[in-house]
Formats: sequence, C-alpha cells, structure tokens
Amino acid sequence: LEQLPEDMIKAIKVASCIGCYVNMATIQLLDLGQFVPANRLLRSFESAVKEGVMEKAGSIFAFTHDMLWEASYNLVAEDERESLHRKIGWSLIVQVEEVNGELLALAADQINKCKDVLAPSDRDSFARINLAAGKHSMSTSKSNYQQACGYFEAGISLLNTNNWDKQYSLSLELYESSVAVSFMIGKVQTVSSRLMYILSKAKSFDDTLNPRVLLAKLLVSQERYAEATDGVFAILSSLGEDFPREMNASLVSSEIEAITPILQGITKEKVLNLPAMTAKTKLHAMKFMDLLLTTVRFVLSPMLMHAVSCRMTKLAFSFGFCDECISGLVVVSHAILHYSDDVWLATKICRVAESLVESHKNPHLLRARLASMISAVLFFVEPFQASLERCMKGHCSGVIEGDIDTAMLCGLGYAGGSLFSTDDLINCQKILLRFMSHMSKHKRISALRSSMAYLNAYAALIGNKDTFALDADIQVQTNDTLYQIAKETQNGLLLHQVILTQMFVHVYFREYLPCVILAEKYDIKRKATRSFDIFMMFYTWIAALALARDTKLEKWKMIGEKSVRIMSQFVEYSSWNFENKHMLLQAELHYLNGRHEMAESAYTHSIHSAHEHRFIMEEALAYELFGTYFLENKHVDKGMEQLQLACDRYKQAGALKRADTVNDFMVLARQAHRGWWNMPR
Repeated sequence: LEQLPEDMIKAIKVASCIGCYVNMATIQLLDLGQFVPANRLLRSFESAVKEGVMEKAGSIFAFTHDMLWEASYNLVAEDERESLHRKIGWSLIVQVEEVNGELLALAADQINKCKDVLAPSDRDSFARINLAAGKHSMSTSKSNYQQACGYFEAGISLLNTNNWDKQYSLSLELYESSVAVSFMIGKVQTVSSRLMYILSKAKSFDDTLNPRVLLAKLLVSQERYAEATDGVFAILSSLGEDFPREMNASLVSSEIEAITPILQGITKEKVLNLPAMTAKTKLHAMKFMDLLLTTVRFVLSPMLMHAVSCRMTKLAFSFGFCDECISGLVVVSHAILHYSDDVWLATKICRVAESLVESHKNPHLLRARLASMISAVLFFVEPFQASLERCMKGHCSGVIEGDIDTAMLCGLGYAGGSLFSTDDLINCQKILLRFMSHMSKHKRISALRSSMAYLNAYAALIGNKDTFALDADIQVQTNDTLYQIAKETQNGLLLHQVILTQMFVHVYFREYLPCVILAEKYDIKRKATRSFDIFMMFYTWIAALALARDTKLEKWKMIGEKSVRIMSQFVEYSSWNFENKHMLLQAELHYLNGRHEMAESAYTHSIHSAHEHRFIMEEALAYELFGTYFLENKHVDKGMEQLQLACDRYKQAGALKRADTVNDFMVLARQAHRGWWNMPR
C-alpha cells in the first residue's frame, strides 16, 4: 500500500477512518481540497478500484477485504489519527445545513473518536451534533435506539462543567433524551437517579413535566403502582386540577352529563375553529393530562381516566383548543360509551378525534398513543377486524416514533384481540410470542404479564403449552398466579385480561359452571367498563343458558332471557360483530323453551353470520352447540354432521386441542348411541 501514489494513500486513509465502505455523496463533500487537491479525491478512489484495493458497487466504494481496510487504517500514524478524525468530522459539519441526518451521524462518529482532546470551544458544537445524530438514529425507519443512546451519552460527556448554567437547554434535552432511550432499550438501572437529577436542575415547572411522566412510566414498569398514582395526583393538584382519590360511577356520570350538551353537535371543523388555548397554567394541565392518558393510562382506574378526559374536554371548550384536546376527546368518547349508553354520540366523537389524528402534523405519534383506545370505541360500530388492524397500524407508528411502550401495547391489543376472531391461532400466537420477547427485553413486566393471560388461552386451544418457543428468561405464569398478582398490585387491566381469557377457554371447553363463577367474581353487569366486557357477557350468557337446561334453575333462565334482549341492542350498532352472537343466544333460548323449529333456524342463521363476518371460532362454537342440540334430541346423524363441521372449523383455525376434544365427544356419542352407556349431557 505504501507504494501507491500519494493522493491514493491519502484517499484510502480517509476512507479507512470512515469505515469499511464510503458512499460517493460523502466523498464529494470531502473533495473540496481538505485532504488532496480539490476534485481529486473521487479520482483517487476510482484509481484505488483499478488497483484492487477497493471495489465499487453503484455509489458505494468498499475495501475489497477487511484486512486491506485494517492495513489502510494502520497507514495513519497513531499520533495523527485523532487529528484526522477531527478534520473529517469538521469537514462534514460545515455541510450539516445542506445534508440529511446520515451525515450528522457520520460526523458524530468521527468526532467521538477524538472527543477527549477537543478544545473547549469545540465541545458545545460537537455536543449538539451528537444530540442531532441521536435524534436521527431514533427517527429513521430502521430506528437504532442503542446507537442513539451512545450519541446522547457522548453529547453529555462533551458538556462543560457549568453546563446547567451556560448550556441549560442543551443539557436538558440531552439528559431527557438519554433517559427516554435508556428506558426504551431496557437499560433502566440508572434511569431513576438520572430523572431525579434532571428534576433537581430544572428551572421551570414546564421543564419538569416530561421527567415526571418518565418517572411515572418507570414506576409502572416496576409495578410500583401506588407510588406512580401518588405522583400523578400530586402533579394534577399542583396544576389546579384536583380529583377525588376514590372515584365512583356516580361522580363520573355527573361529569359526563355536564359535558354532553356541548358535544352533541361536534364536528372536526367546530373543534378546529375553537380559539387557541393561551392560558399557561391550563396548557400545563392539558399537557400533563394528555401525557397521563396516552402514556401511563394503565396506572389509572377506568373511572379516573374518564374523569380526567371530562376535565380536558371542559378546559378545551372553556379556554380554547390545543393538540392535547385530541386525546381528551378519544377518552371522553370511551366514557360516554360506557356510562351514558349513547353509542352513536360516543362513536361520532371518536371519529372526529380520529380524523384530527390523521390530519395532524405528526399523525404517527398520536396514532400510536390513541389507536387502541379508538379501536375500543369504534369496535361497537365497525367490523372487529378493522379495530385489530388499527391496533397494528398504531404499533407500526409507535415503532416509527420510537415510542416503545405504546408500540408494545398496540401490539398486545392486536395479538390479544385476534384470539377472538382469527382464522390462524398458531400464527397469532407466534406474533404474541415475538411481542413478549420485546417486552422482556425492555423490562415491561406489566405488559408481559398481560400477554401471558392471552398466551395461556392460545395454548389451551392449540394444545402446545409446553412446546411453543419463548425466551429462556421468561417464566410463563399460570392464570391463578396472574390473578393473585393482579389482586396484590391492584392491576385492574391484568385482572380483566385474566378473567376474560379464562372465561373464553371455559366456554369453548364446555366448562360452564367455572365460567359463571368467574363472571360473578368479576361482577359482570349490564354496563361494561371495558369494551371486551361484551365478550365476557356473551360467554356468561352462553354458560347460563346451558346451565338452565341442565339444572332447571330459574335464575339461569332469567339471565338467558335478559341476554337476548341486551344483545339485540348491540346488533343495532353493528350486525357484523353481534348478529351471530345474538342468534346463537336466541337459538339456545329457543331450545331451552322447547321451540325446536325456531332453535334450528337460529342456529343456522348464527353459523352463516359468523362465517360471513369472519368469526371462525364462534362459527365452530355454533356448529358444536347445534350438533349437541341434535344429539340431545336423538337426531344422531344430524348431530354428528354438525359436530364434524365444528371439528373441521376448529382445526382450520388452529384450535387443534379443541378439535381433539370435540372428536373425543363424538366417539362417546357414537358409543352411547350403540347403547354402551347413557350419553353425558
């Protein structure tokens, strides 16, 4: 290499400092006479290709072997390397305003190799370059949070000794960015102490908001719910927005009644035509309540979350519009849905809010934070599968924005919700397992435990509890253990998910008494507090009707009769989601009352509706109950035909264990028909 022409040696030295390859755009930026005479650097690279030292592929020049790259770097004397890296970095920095973020990262990489010998006057500029490079690493489609963390830490190391006096804004942004990305990558050991350090240095209340929210998120991730909630109440109180520590349905209903009149005629245009909110204290309050609803909402009870959204809506219509109003509208639509029974108003508000999200200057950020809540409301009027797809879009937006928490929660919403409608349980279980690996990696224990409830249900239906692939450091908890954890930590969301998935499994395996016991434990009532409560109510009603036939007890019959009336109301909102459920309940009630012709018609209608609306598991359930109806009425051939169709649908959906149990039941039924013993009910 030392025998090559001087300009070529200089060119490969520069290239080796950059890496094993360099693109033409970078070469052109460095071809201004800094290293070889102007306009001769590119020609030197072309000559290196002819010499076999480098090769060219499109706009990329790369060393032909790693050993040549290493040898070229060794041509740079050790006492000259830091100087050369600095010179390359400076040469790129002067172009920063005219180039993309990749140049920022490249310049930062060069600077960080010589930062220990930088002049004090350079350190501020280089700290800013590292901040910009870190942001770039987080904002690309292939976000590299580990790399971003390195840039932020390098930027912090370049700050002056009196940085909180002379470089306050830069220091605050670097430290906050470092904490945020450390939380994202699961590097949480020093997050708490660094957050407290930031809070001790913050010069204004506004500057403490993001650190306080990050601290609350950290506490939640560690399942320190009481501390997180206390912090939330303290901040809201200091902002002049006090809330009762013990919320109840009566208080929330009063709040909703107060704001309903101003929301009756809501449109996107009316919201955007509100004057801008300018009151500083109210802006602070809106900002924190928005962060509260969109990032740590799982700390809150649903009632407190709804009360906060009502307060945000009041502030918006009293003091003016700000971006934070959008999340308030989404959550208040959820509140109206569950406390006033006005589904049409709730979904109208939610659609207005979603339109505001999609037209926002940063739709990815809002979509990631609000997708699961929007889906929970619009689920009542749009196809369930569309709600799941919105969750997946929210997950993708969260990844793009680097918002790991909302990305994982949206992913959980998709994988968990798919349990109730997918035609491929095995693939959805694999998706859930991938999300669980990310949750474990990032130390999101609360989300991980919620995932376990769904995983247990998938495994029960598929029959692969001990065979699915999962990271060795993840210990899957039983439902009983998850239930105890939920009770001890007062995690209402986890409690809901454990009971929901257990009821789902009990009904599909014809374990009706355990299902209604869980319903009584969770206190399933007419007014659901979460959207998936409608599934819990459906399973309760199916179980109650079966128990009414078996036990002849009037209380089960009364529940069954009421269920048909209630589900008929849901059909008015969405025949797609609820028609098949209503008809199946109707069929079971007709059977209970001895109306066989009407029962058979309703079973057939339920099967057709479930098939048309892509609820394959509920289609299989309807076939199974129809088959059981025929067997119990001594129409064995018809019963076997329906049970075989149920078995086929379960297999098609991937519920292999459930298909096996149906097949076993068919064997028993055939034996009973031959007179070996009485067929079990």
